[in-house]
Amino acid sequence: MIMGIDFKKIHIGSCIKEQVIQKDISMERICNFFKVGEQEIIRMYEEKNIDTDLLLKWSKLVEYDFFRLYVTHLLLYDGISHTKNNKKVRETGDKILFRKNIYTREIKEFLVGLVTSNQKTVSQVMEEYNIPRTTIYKWLRKH
Repeated sequence: MIMGIDFKKIHIGSCIKEQVIQKDISMERICNFFKVGEQEIIRMYEEKNIDTDLLLKWSKLVEYDFFRLYVTHLLLYDGISHTKNNKKVRETGDKILFRKNIYTREIKEFLVGLVTSNQKTVSQVMEEYNIPRTTIYKWLRKH
């Protein structure tokens, strides 16, 4: 897992480099895999954004789903569309749609970390990330 990542400002090159270091993958293997020189790999580490085809190749080489970082960002910062839609549903009287288990391990650890390190209160996490109170407290009990 990528430690200490700011899901609001993802610098994918740094994330890739961190995973390469953690997995101890040699530069020679990386260059052979991508069929490029060492300077091109170093340039990729410095990129904030990377083409999705390249990101998919990195995910396969490093055996880590880098796309999950962006999904986490969507869940944390752009809200959950079903939750927003449920407010409209309640007004019209239609059935409410529930989404179970939408939070990844990384999201849970990130939010629990914010609360346990006193960076944010439970109320702040509830308001900023639209997470139900019972869900947060359940995560806190488990961790």
